[in-house]
Amino acid sequence: MAAARPRGQTRRSPWPKVRYFLGFGAPGLLVYACFVLAPILLSLGYSLTNAGPFVTETRFVGLANYRELLTDADFLRSLRVTTVLTLIVVVVPNVGGLGVALLLDRRGWLYNALRSVFFVPMVLSSVVVSIVWMTMLSDDGLVNTLLRQLGVAHPPGWLSDPGLALYSVASIMSWQLLGFCTVVYLAGLQGVPQSLLEAAEIDGAGPWRRFRNVTWPLLAPSLTINTVMLLITAFKAYDHIQVLTKGGPGTGTTATIAFDIIQVAFTQSHTGEASAMAITMLVVIAVVASVALRLLQKREVDL
Repeated sequence: MAAARPRGQTRRSPWPKVRYFLGFGAPGLLVYACFVLAPILLSLGYSLTNAGPFVTETRFVGLANYRELLTDADFLRSLRVTTVLTLIVVVVPNVGGLGVALLLDRRGWLYNALRSVFFVPMVLSSVVVSIVWMTMLSDDGLVNTLLRQLGVAHPPGWLSDPGLALYSVASIMSWQLLGFCTVVYLAGLQGVPQSLLEAAEIDGAGPWRRFRNVTWPLLAPSLTINTVMLLITAFKAYDHIQVLTKGGPGTGTTATIAFDIIQVAFTQSHTGEASAMAITMLVVIAVVASVALRLLQKREVDL
């Protein structure tokens, strides 16, 4: 038998909590539904049709657009380009940001100023950064001019050579994202207890062993944040490609999936096919980011 409620005690209504939730959560949920969820569902619906601005009759085609992507040479090429770009953009800023953070993990106004300097590119617009680097890396730009003055007769075409353009774009993106990784790693370094480092030093551990056995394991959360953010950023890269190379040189040597989606949707006017590409990219990003997050978080728990 249920215990009797003490005399004078009344059951509290859950309505105040529901009212607070609706008051504080509803605006955010409404914005999310309108600007995130609704476009995704609309794209999913378009991807199952032959929709397009010049299509006289929109028909339901099922998974035909998705099946065509599996044999589409342009889509498979853009997937390869995106994979290479993502690998570089994930690895280089992570390694470089960790190195810079270790150098700047000191007190003093000079190091505080340098932290701001390294973070400035992250604040700038991707378009602005791309225009500046395009001016510097053009065939007659500042970099090649300096190389000619140093005796290099035929400087490389950083953005015009099909073999170099993708790596040039990846380097520019890595440079811009370096500041973000540096700040995250600096925050992680400041959370490393000095007592552990001092104890390891007393035990005879040198700088490398202290970093490997104490500092690096405690930076696991910072590594997780940087890796997942860089994965998502690199996989949906578009601004840098559009400004620097416009998908070239040649035939799609730097065209990512995001770049091809814009071209197919607005240049070729194939809305259904572009929607299928967008949904596929969304699924790939979600799966890759989830797997990376799960593995990195498992490493945090194991440590």
